[in-house]
Amino acid sequence: MSTGTIKKVAGPLVVANGMRDANMFDVVRVARQRLIGEIIEIHGDEASIQVYEETSGLGPGEPVESTGAPLSVDLGPGLIGSIFDGIQRPLVKIMQMTGNSLGRGVEVPAIDREKKWVFVPTVKPGDAVSGGDIIGTVKETPIVEQKIMIPAGLEGKISSIEGGEFTIEDTIAVVETEKGEMVPVCMLQKWPVRVGRPYKQKLSPDVPLITGQRVIDCLFPIAKGGTAAIPGPFGSGKTVTQHQLAKWAEADIVVYIGCGERGNEMTDVLNEFPELKDPKTGHSLMERTVLIANTSDMPVAAREASIYVGITIAEYFRDMGYSVALMADSTSRWAEALREMSGRLEEMPGEEGYPAYLGSRLAQFYERAGRVISNGLHPREGALSVIGAVSPPGGDISEPVSQATLRIVKVFWGLDSNLAYKRHFPAINWLTSYSLYANDMGRWFDESTGGNWMECRGRFMALLSDEAALEEIVQLVGMDALSATDRLKMETARSIREDFLHQDSFNEVDTYTELHKQYLMMKMILAYYDLSLKALEDGVSVEALANMEIRERIGRFKYTVIGMVDEEYSKIMDALEKEINALKSHQ
Repeated sequence: MSTGTIKKVAGPLVVANGMRDANMFDVVRVARQRLIGEIIEIHGDEASIQVYEETSGLGPGEPVESTGAPLSVDLGPGLIGSIFDGIQRPLVKIMQMTGNSLGRGVEVPAIDREKKWVFVPTVKPGDAVSGGDIIGTVKETPIVEQKIMIPAGLEGKISSIEGGEFTIEDTIAVVETEKGEMVPVCMLQKWPVRVGRPYKQKLSPDVPLITGQRVIDCLFPIAKGGTAAIPGPFGSGKTVTQHQLAKWAEADIVVYIGCGERGNEMTDVLNEFPELKDPKTGHSLMERTVLIANTSDMPVAAREASIYVGITIAEYFRDMGYSVALMADSTSRWAEALREMSGRLEEMPGEEGYPAYLGSRLAQFYERAGRVISNGLHPREGALSVIGAVSPPGGDISEPVSQATLRIVKVFWGLDSNLAYKRHFPAINWLTSYSLYANDMGRWFDESTGGNWMECRGRFMALLSDEAALEEIVQLVGMDALSATDRLKMETARSIREDFLHQDSFNEVDTYTELHKQYLMMKMILAYYDLSLKALEDGVSVEALANMEIRERIGRFKYTVIGMVDEEYSKIMDALEKEINALKSHQ
């Protein structure tokens, strides 16, 4: 264990002498208050330390002590429903100890060491096991069963195992290695946050993460184990979109990182999530959620750690075979923390003052996503999908963080302030957004809906693109200059925008649309377009087609409850044909 003394303090950066025996990324305790820090640079016996707590009042000569271990997280029963700060300190426990103000140097274990959990073994003595294998389960919440795994690197056979009530540090099993060593196993694991957890194989991203948000599932789908970015200006709905995905996405576990955003936004999450009912189980959403709160008024350096802490916890649940969705809100604030620390270290700045390694750090984070086969003799499939919000200054996505993110992620949901001002939510711009997973998942969509999903999607995209081109002509010379066919395209695109893409998160039916209903909605709008095109050839006017009564029913179809969807669809399609035939007969 290396000890030294403070030489210099510059905001969250502390430089200490006498640290020759310390290693990079070691956790250190700084000054008599024992503030938590991490070594990020070493020159000779001088170590530069980023301190994860407020450094005011520190001065030269105070002691610095290295723990000799990297920044690690506690993994085990007790994670779900917890609220941690950026370095996995349990905020509720700290509040009970020190009051509403977050004290400095407080040492509280991340997971309760005294609480007893009921452990149910799933293997028996004599069974062969390897790192990653499940040896038992703990019912952590009514909807999450935590699977207790053999630590990575341990291999052998079970010598003894017992069920019952244990704390996370009690020995629940003993593994005998090939060399005859007896290794005790408990429910608690520790893992360094900057090292990705190992897996056997990464699978191709050809299965979608269904979100129930029509603009995402239909036009810009994300794969299970995929990566997505939501850039957008202030007030365009980044946080609300992430809340919707946390509530409704097809994920077993949600890890939500409030990284540098305003405290009131995180307060909304903390107040809202416990009251929200999980649509799949009827229980509180917090019973499958881990929250990491490191808001803009908390220490800057801890923002960097919070991202890694969150993704390590997410990987732990992925290894159990769960589908995990990680929300990072927002990576721009994380990048600002990198920029501040880089400036304090006097590194050569890159574009707009960000460090030259910004792109590689973002890539290291997003590359930990994926759908994988876990390690062990009995592997499982798990998925970790990462959705990062980006808050570009002034909504300008040409800035370095947005551009570096777009080079890495495969899905771009570009939020548009103009759509938000028009009260069109989700305000995802269909002309600038994209998904590079869509073609890989086309076969899955077609098979799951039993139809031509990808063809309908392609036609929607074409109509919306044509509308944007025609809109420019209309603004120059007016609607009358368009042909009847083009005016019909404009009407159909309006129906796509208002009846399909616009979604009301406060309406209990419209907030989530299952895939079959989305497909019927697409078919209905395209049927209106196809039948109207034929009616135009028979001499029916565009005005008559635009003002058909059935269009109101097509628009209201999104409020149809699940059990009535097929029946209502058949009625609307019959009524559509009758009304168009009636218009033709009047010619």
